[in-house]
Amino acid sequence: MPDSILSRPAARALHLAAQGLLTPRRAKATKLDVLNGIRAMGALQIDTIHVVARSPYLVLWSRLGDYPTAWLEELLAEGAIFEYWAHEACFLPTEDYRLYRHRMLDPASMGWKYSEKWMAEHGAAVEQLLDHIRRHGPVRSADFARKDGAGGGWWGWKPEKRSLEVLFTAGRLMIARRQNFQRIYDLAERVLPDWDDNRMPSLAQTQRTLMLKAVYALGVAKASWIGDYFRNGKSRPKPDPESLVDDGALLRARVDGWREPVYIHPAHSALATAAEQGSLKPSATALLSPFDPVVWDRKRALELFDFDYRLECYTPAPKRRYGYFTLPILRRGALVGRLDAKAHRQAGIFEVKSLHLEPGVRTTPALAADLAASLRRIAAWHATPQVAVVDCDPVSFQPTLNAALDAR
Repeated sequence: MPDSILSRPAARALHLAAQGLLTPRRAKATKLDVLNGIRAMGALQIDTIHVVARSPYLVLWSRLGDYPTAWLEELLAEGAIFEYWAHEACFLPTEDYRLYRHRMLDPASMGWKYSEKWMAEHGAAVEQLLDHIRRHGPVRSADFARKDGAGGGWWGWKPEKRSLEVLFTAGRLMIARRQNFQRIYDLAERVLPDWDDNRMPSLAQTQRTLMLKAVYALGVAKASWIGDYFRNGKSRPKPDPESLVDDGALLRARVDGWREPVYIHPAHSALATAAEQGSLKPSATALLSPFDPVVWDRKRALELFDFDYRLECYTPAPKRRYGYFTLPILRRGALVGRLDAKAHRQAGIFEVKSLHLEPGVRTTPALAADLAASLRRIAAWHATPQVAVVDCDPVSFQPTLNAALDAR
């Protein structure tokens, strides 16, 4: 049977449908929707920058609309989700713990996330910290005063923080809950008391399952995209996706203009047919986190959406082109631009420091209306009801956008 052939817009539509970003959400979100949203994506990446909402909250908002952010922490404390290294540090469905246990048992394979040197030099102190938690209960990094006088920063962690992270990566500690977004560490056996390593699938089964989950989350996937999703391989994931096509676990298709095939999970076969027939119509407009699965693989975003995206918060200010924390703008199946925003919560202002549309995007009143509606929604969610657009590229679009923002 010949492979299905998708146009590029159809491939985008299938991807967005799998990601929950095809059409605007109509129903009011529930806490179960938050959990199911994480399940559909497979992983919800964690980042702490909060010039607007922290990334995991924003990723969920883009799909669910307004919801109480406390639900995410409640799901963690209730044991419905857990934290570990997936794409990066992520919230994950607890039923997938078994898929990450191999990484915990071989922490040295996790690169910078685990330091064998630290364990060799500070093994006794690490065990003392573990015993302290065993006897006195969960801890935060903030519970330990810095004694060396050094500052913070990723590599400026105090010794206890380094030890907590080593124990976390090795699976000996888990995140029991968060308090003001600070991690609270506890013994893994207290967080997941029913876990038994005999329930752990083989490494080959784990790799196969993670591949299928990645293809499911992506909707449509080149082989070179699959391994990046859960950091389960590089340019060619294991097992070879063609072997899963042979046994019916994956479907193969083609995209116009691409030499290599793409893969589709059978659970999305109806969506794939609708996409091929042109009846899968994207209509959602949303602002995306820089760590949204749609854009976290910069190469994939370029190949699928022709969107060249870089996060510049780690770039020195004079060298930034677009801004500190730019949010990609998704509109009706295309990534049409990006904006650098800051929520001034005390003043009640949602500031758009700069907005840049992609070359060739038509600056129509309809685009302005869609974007204004999305800006008003995110501003209201932040409790910053006033939207102020400071700079716009092209400049000629700013009056149209401001008029749309003023219209109700």
